[in-house]
Amino acid sequence: MRQPSVISRRVAAATAVLVVAAGAAACGPKDNKGGDGSSGAAGKPEKGGTLTVLNSKPQEDFDPARLYTSGGGNVPSLVFRTLTTRNREDGAAGAKVVPDLATDLGRPSKDATVWTYTLKDGLKYEDGTAITSADIKYGIERSFAAELSGGAPYLRDWLIGGADYQGPYKDKQGLDSIETPDAKTIVFHLNKPEGEFPFLATQTQTTPVPKAKDKGTKYEEHPISSGPYKVVKNEGDGERLILERNPHWSAATDEERKAYPDRIDVRSGLDSAVINQRLSASQGADAAAVTTDTNLGPAELAKVTGDKKLAARVGTGHFGYTNYIAFNPKVKPFDNPKVRQAISYAVDRSSVVNAAGGSSLAEPATTFLPDQAAFGHTPYDHFPAGKNGNAAKAKELLKEAGYPKGLTVTLTHSNDKDFATSPEIATALQEALKKAGITVKLQGLESNDYSDTVYSLKSEPGFFLGGWGADWPSGGPFFAPIFDGRQIVKSGYNFNSGQLNDPAVNKEIDEINKLTDLSAAAKRWGALDKKVGEQALTVPLFHPVYKRLYGESVKNVVISDWTGVLDISQVAVK
Repeated sequence: MRQPSVISRRVAAATAVLVVAAGAAACGPKDNKGGDGSSGAAGKPEKGGTLTVLNSKPQEDFDPARLYTSGGGNVPSLVFRTLTTRNREDGAAGAKVVPDLATDLGRPSKDATVWTYTLKDGLKYEDGTAITSADIKYGIERSFAAELSGGAPYLRDWLIGGADYQGPYKDKQGLDSIETPDAKTIVFHLNKPEGEFPFLATQTQTTPVPKAKDKGTKYEEHPISSGPYKVVKNEGDGERLILERNPHWSAATDEERKAYPDRIDVRSGLDSAVINQRLSASQGADAAAVTTDTNLGPAELAKVTGDKKLAARVGTGHFGYTNYIAFNPKVKPFDNPKVRQAISYAVDRSSVVNAAGGSSLAEPATTFLPDQAAFGHTPYDHFPAGKNGNAAKAKELLKEAGYPKGLTVTLTHSNDKDFATSPEIATALQEALKKAGITVKLQGLESNDYSDTVYSLKSEPGFFLGGWGADWPSGGPFFAPIFDGRQIVKSGYNFNSGQLNDPAVNKEIDEINKLTDLSAAAKRWGALDKKVGEQALTVPLFHPVYKRLYGESVKNVVISDWTGVLDISQVAVK
């Protein structure tokens, strides 16, 4: 999952606005769609009031073409409806894709290269005009315009003719691979089988945009709402957003969004410590406040845990993300599998988890795929290091590799204090590997230099810290960018750090992509993860856990495994 830049949403889990979140998988109602569950403040959720959102990062580029979201995003999902969306339920149930504007998840052709959607009846914009399939086609086409870049790349990659299309401002003819035979039908023609197209249809690029209201780069100032709220103020490029009810939104067409508050006031650019302090105090408007991008750090969490009332207002969420060690086998001594295996055995995951904030904020990982069923998680531990590392086995392998007296290597990490790819994690690994006779020199880089260095084939080090998150909860967008040889990028950002280009692996990826039975596909992703894991191209370290405070008047806290974030569309403040 990438951040506002092509890179950061996938790399910096601890700070990603759209995906790194916390919530209360155990706090929300069992069936929030009934609308009568409650969590947080006592009593049933009711309509009315103002929900305040306190964030550190602004909601920049508030245009459906430019947003890179998972499941339609959080704040964006209040304004932009999409063909499909995430299921707004707690935990694993929320990792499912469900219809939104469409009547179903799409009807695929036999080979999954053609997907057909039918729109629901009664869909309207904030001005009362009808939403049509042509509007969705136009909304997608404008996302191809260079001046509106930033969104997910899949439509460009998957649609026939997408790679060369320049958007409707330059090419008035549009994309022939998107057909709209009538006002309620839209058909997509893909250049290869894609069984996960329903997941892609959750991205905001499938939001309808009326061509007559399009103002290009200025559209973000007042995008035309198809959701329960409309934008009445957008200041400082998303630093202050005020949303009010869209009178033409109908709950009868939308099973997912509850839209309890009358008003949403998003205030950004705040220091994370200030956000947590305000949520903790919960005074005035802050009693009805949440955050979508600020976690509790280890020190803050320790204080909160000691206060029963505060602890009751902490949401816990899991997002599909893995922090890991990456190897570049083109760089010695990491070209030797036994060296990579030795490091895998030497890792002390207990110390790494402690460095990441402790067991409340990180869970040890031995598989590359996250430990959630939606990804096809298949348990394996090819190089069992136990809780504290297996130094003896590591030394044995080093001797077999030709390093009986140990070796010295350099570990590249970020200087960001993110408890993920930061100095704390690097130091924990340095100390563990020392026990196995491996001397680790640390190379810390500032955020931009780190990304530019480790994700370029020209400068990629042999040994560095990495992280990967899901564009949607499935093995496809999680596994393929790291291990599909055809996704190795020679000029630009490359994520296949192991530079694996195995025809058998590539073929299995293609075969899985053909499957429209997502449960069957998940099992195949898990099996492939286990197989590739034998090569020790990465060393999975931990999966982050997100802890977030919310105000004492906030009700109906729902957090799914899709984003791990408190879902604003479910929150009530009365």
